[in-house]
Amino acid sequence: MDYSYLNDMLIILAATVAVVVLILRLGLPPILGYLTVGALIGPYGFALVYDDEHIRVLAEFGVVFLLFTIGLEFSVPLLIRMRGSLLGLGGGQVLLTAGLTVVVAMYFGIPFENALVMGGVVTMSSTALVTKQLSDQVEMHTRHGRNAIGILLLQDLMVVPLLILVASLTGQGEQASSLTVLSALGQGLVALMLIFAIGHWVLRPFFREVARFRSAELFTLTVLLIVLCSAWITHQIGLSFVLGAFMAGVMLGETEFRHQVESEIRPFRDLLLGLFFITVGMMLNVPLLPGIWHWVLLVLLALVVVKMLLVMGLCRLAGWDSVVSMRTGLILAHGGEFGFAVLILALDASLFPVEVVQVMLAALLFSVGLAPFMVRYNKEIAAFVMPGVFARSRLEIESKIANAAKGLSKHVIVCGYGRVGKNTVAFLQDLGINCVAIELDSDLVKQAAAAKEPVSFGDADSLKLLQACGLSKAAMVVVSMSDFNTASKIVRRIRAVDIELPIIVRARKEIHLFELYQAGASDVIADQFDTSQMLSREILERFHLLGANQAAGE
Repeated sequence: MDYSYLNDMLIILAATVAVVVLILRLGLPPILGYLTVGALIGPYGFALVYDDEHIRVLAEFGVVFLLFTIGLEFSVPLLIRMRGSLLGLGGGQVLLTAGLTVVVAMYFGIPFENALVMGGVVTMSSTALVTKQLSDQVEMHTRHGRNAIGILLLQDLMVVPLLILVASLTGQGEQASSLTVLSALGQGLVALMLIFAIGHWVLRPFFREVARFRSAELFTLTVLLIVLCSAWITHQIGLSFVLGAFMAGVMLGETEFRHQVESEIRPFRDLLLGLFFITVGMMLNVPLLPGIWHWVLLVLLALVVVKMLLVMGLCRLAGWDSVVSMRTGLILAHGGEFGFAVLILALDASLFPVEVVQVMLAALLFSVGLAPFMVRYNKEIAAFVMPGVFARSRLEIESKIANAAKGLSKHVIVCGYGRVGKNTVAFLQDLGINCVAIELDSDLVKQAAAAKEPVSFGDADSLKLLQACGLSKAAMVVVSMSDFNTASKIVRRIRAVDIELPIIVRARKEIHLFELYQAGASDVIADQFDTSQMLSREILERFHLLGANQAAGE
């Protein structure tokens, strides 16, 4: 029996551990380590790994699990609310970027169908990189975050007709035609209806039965089965694996098991997605770069600058201000994993000359190398490029919050208006205690405004915005958001100016309790308990109302 693929895996794992450790020591994102490993050990580097077929098969599952976890973040009602960014911004970005690329490619003599494939490659941005970075920065549900995610989702859905087009050009499918695409869309609707039906009538009761056994192994196996079955359904009718995985995530996102499912699937996703980026790095012909570097630089600049400007223009047309538009453009100004996947298929099918593929591949790789910094520092870059507009936007937000908190004293500031924050605000209002909440999710703020709730849009980890909420006159701060890093930052910033103010913090995991206490929290409530009830009890105790409330109840 041939175990050569095991030798390849050992080489890949050893090289990845060594390089990623170095990358993390330098404070850089792991994705750069994966791409570097692929370039070093691949056939064009030190040629330590020749056969990447087994690795590529495993790597494709990384993209499947990625779309599944994205689906968990977006419930059906949320997708309906996002239809503006999904169809308007996403559709405009895809059409304009692909159209411009097709025109340029045809100018250089590339046939229309092949140019259309190239347009699809350039259109894509990295869903894996953006969602992880925005999640780490707690910007997933900000205005620019929602815009970016809406555009990314439409890009991902466009992979289906793009793969059909590539298959037709390679002779592996029917001839590319409007009939083929319409047939694919019809098949897609059937698959979606089937997955929706299964999700609505089967998944929730099924997972409740599984949860009764209290077995982590069984739960994980069930999640893997659901993901792969959904991917198999869409694949069987001629669509992509990733579409089924995404819809399975949307269905499970509607259940109470969403957070547990996400935590169980994340290790598989991250590991396999890392392998995907390693296989991408293996395709880069490093010895060829010195002869084509000027073309690579030109394509890279065009990709980053033009893509950013197109997204900015679309956001401005949609009514967003300059700061939100620029931050959205910065987040999406790079290539993506689906672009790489399509480009690899095009390379295998010899749709483009080798030099053209290498120029495209190198430009996409370098853009992905720049992307983590552009996403991480999108706020700082926007503030640097347009300081006047950025300052006015910040002052406008501060002014609105100050007006909402005007005249308040001995009130409670609630950081975050999710499920726990909303319950906390309702509880405080029932007690007749003044409060003001601050939330980054613009949809939640709009809903609160319609219900005349005391909620303002803003970033709770900004000390200036907290001070605009009347921090110096507040009786208490409740940090109800689930992100540990943001909660810790808020507590430290408040403690830097006030060491006496009671701060009650929600923690998703028990391991964060000690660190939050170290940061200066007065009380920390873990999510393992009934968070809203425990927060309510702490508030009663802090306001010395617990005894009176219990007596009233008796």
